[in-house]
Amino acid sequence: MASHDAHTGRVPGLFVNPDLSSFTEFLGAYSPQSLPGRRPVPAGSAGDAIPHATTIVVVTFPGGVVMAGDRRATAGHQIAQRDVEKVFRADEFSAIAVAGTAGIGMELVRLFQVELEHYEKREGRTLSVEGKANRLATLVRGNLGMAMQGLAVVPLFAGYDEERDGGRIFSYDPAGGRYEERDFYSIGSGSVFARGALKKLWRADLSVEDAALVCVQALYDAADDDSATGGPDLTRRIFPVVAVVSDEGYRRLGEDEVGALARSVVEGRYDSPGGPTAPLR
Repeated sequence: MASHDAHTGRVPGLFVNPDLSSFTEFLGAYSPQSLPGRRPVPAGSAGDAIPHATTIVVVTFPGGVVMAGDRRATAGHQIAQRDVEKVFRADEFSAIAVAGTAGIGMELVRLFQVELEHYEKREGRTLSVEGKANRLATLVRGNLGMAMQGLAVVPLFAGYDEERDGGRIFSYDPAGGRYEERDFYSIGSGSVFARGALKKLWRADLSVEDAALVCVQALYDAADDDSATGGPDLTRRIFPVVAVVSDEGYRRLGEDEVGALARSVVEGRYDSPGGPTAPLR
């Protein structure tokens, strides 16, 4: 098909097929080797030698969600990169972040972004939050072969739901299982420590500013107990990536905003190394 069309100068039939609203399905039919999960799986486990990304947190507030990620990537016991970014805009009203094999994770993010844009252009409307979450599950499931070789990628997805006028959070397992979470969630190697902080600090009436502060506090707690998670680096001015999704769309907080939050957290830890405490009543 491709060679014949190239010879005749005609556009391949797949390019004009009105039924393919999914870019992933189109790519799988036209150039399957371009999909991450269709490439040859390396022998053995290569997971320890390839940079991994950790840790991601997300919390809801009235009218949206705040998602944040630390900046460290590790390869085994070494720091592979200090300023990697793990939180991204998925589309106008949603965000995606990845933990796990960094390179495959970044590729999955780009593919998901194109998937959503392709659908919107073909159908003339955006997918629902539920639909976006389901599309992402399909992409994760396609990487199962790599995951079995130690190259797993686990995303965290969150978006603004217009019908509910609030934020929704979806987590995934390496096999593509999709789970909706309530209030807050965390993934990555430091997630157990971050989730403990989120459980302590989250409230239903958080403002956007307080929700962002809760995320930075949780990442600090994760870095305090997990060597693969990087805390705020004040000397190098490397701070977490923090993004807000609401009815106004996706917005990444500026470096000055996040830097001020990080400094307030670090300064507060001088007096209270364990961080702020939650009221007992």
